Amino acid sequence: MDPDRRATVAEQARSIAAAWSPPDARPSWWLTAATFTAIAEDDELLDLAAAVPLDRLPPLVLSAAVKFHLDERGPARLAACYPRPGGVQPPPDEGFRPALRAFARSEAVALARLCREHRYQMNEVGRCLDVVPALAAVAAEDPRPLALVDLGTGAGLGLHLDRYHYTYRLPDGTESSAGDLGSPVQLSCIVRGGRRPPVPPRPPAVALRLGVDAEPLDLTDTTTARWLAACVPPEVDAVTRFAAAVEVARGHRAPSLRGDLVDMLPTVISELPPDVLLCLVDTYVHVFLPPERLTAFREAVAQIGQVRDVEWISVDPLVPLGSAATGTVQGLEVPPDWLRDNRDGGVFGVIGRVSIRNGVRRGAVLGRAHPGAAWLEWTAGP
Repeated sequence: MDPDRRATVAEQARSIAAAWSPPDARPSWWLTAATFTAIAEDDELLDLAAAVPLDRLPPLVLSAAVKFHLDERGPARLAACYPRPGGVQPPPDEGFRPALRAFARSEAVALARLCREHRYQMNEVGRCLDVVPALAAVAAEDPRPLALVDLGTGAGLGLHLDRYHYTYRLPDGTESSAGDLGSPVQLSCIVRGGRRPPVPPRPPAVALRLGVDAEPLDLTDTTTARWLAACVPPEVDAVTRFAAAVEVARGHRAPSLRGDLVDMLPTVISELPPDVLLCLVDTYVHVFLPPERLTAFREAVAQIGQVRDVEWISVDPLVPLGSAATGTVQGLEVPPDWLRDNRDGGVFGVIGRVSIRNGVRRGAVLGRAHPGAAWLEWTAGP
């Protein structure tokens, strides 16, 4: 196998592991960090991951395949390392990596098949914590009802962000809350830095919701739901909130359109009444687009902005993914220290906002956030 390819995949895995193993990492993050460290360093796992096309983020696909197959026929010792919804995080186990390596060796054919047949679908509902302040900033400037278009919607969990409850723990020890206190989906994060995100008591009202995905996912299909659950980081809070959000989505079916994110935008426009404010939202989606498609998407948004007002909220890693990243998917500049942090400390999501009013575009970086919704750093002015 091409050694450069293996090196690229190993770097991707190390970047993900670094995001889950900073000095202040929660104890419950150990399994996620250990999984991606193993993919980067163990030949059995790295060979499997390196066979996956690079644009599908091989370490992530393999990690999901391992969990999916483990639920079917994995050894009890290895399965016991993984948390269950509503449970506790099993403690660190020195036997995890040897057991994972042995599982990859014995089940290599099945794992390779799963990697070929599936795409990584990370439906991390916790990322709504990053989107809600951005939407609040939009609503504070524009009174029109929001038409929420969730790009790369997957199972559609992001379409129900107004049905969740949010707690933001501030540096001074106080908290800001928003949303439905009685919601089964309780989301929380630590706010880093000196600025308070604009969190109203209620998330902005959603007048219309629509998902777009190359392959919208049906949560009523048991196999599909199991694959999505396997894509969730093996961290107890993440698997618990995912399970709760699945039940909300099943109880409030929202429409989705099947198709390419760029090609479907004209159809999206035709679905919306003229009196709503079009708000495109993506979380960890555009980082998967090859450069030419990302450029085409930016151009498509600009064209839409010539005929109607539009907002584009993005929460995506810097691109290209990895230590050589230079900017955001929206083409916005970021502070130089963020580039250094990305190079030295692993992946984080940049919260960006592009607004087009009367054909005039303006953009701003609003903040950044942990990929697993552990912390949010808001940098935009009041």
